[in-house]
Amino acid sequence: MGARKSIRAEKLKAEKKQKAIAVLRNCPTSPLKMRIVADTIRGVEINRALGILRFSKKEASIKLEKLLRSAIANWEAKNEGQRLEDNKLCVKEVFVDGGRMLKRIQAAPQGRAHRIRKRSNHVTIVVDKMVVNEAKN
Repeated sequence: MGARKSIRAEKLKAEKKQKAIAVLRNCPTSPLKMRIVADTIRGVEINRALGILRFSKKEASIKLEKLLRSAIANWEAKNEGQRLEDNKLCVKEVFVDGGRMLKRIQAAPQGRAHRIRKRSNHVTIVVDKMVVNEAKN
């Protein structure tokens, strides 16, 4: 491996050490409903995000709150020597992908049938240190 590649690999390794990821698979909520809640916490500091999720009326917020707590616990496990209170963590990335779709049949008039698609989703949350942009004068 060349010098540039090894330096880049070390840099990526150090960045990956700071990030903590939590994944929720096959959550039985439609991806659209989950994205509405996920968009509210993207880029927000973790204590504020937990507050937003706690007091949200959406059902998807309960599952996202639990997933965010898991991501925070993963960060604590990765960074054993550091305290959570000393570091400003934020929700770096949240993305919701479509999961498997259960296909069901519902009876319709005149002997017909309509297809019901019960959607599910996969949610991924990445928690990382908050980057503070200082204005240069």
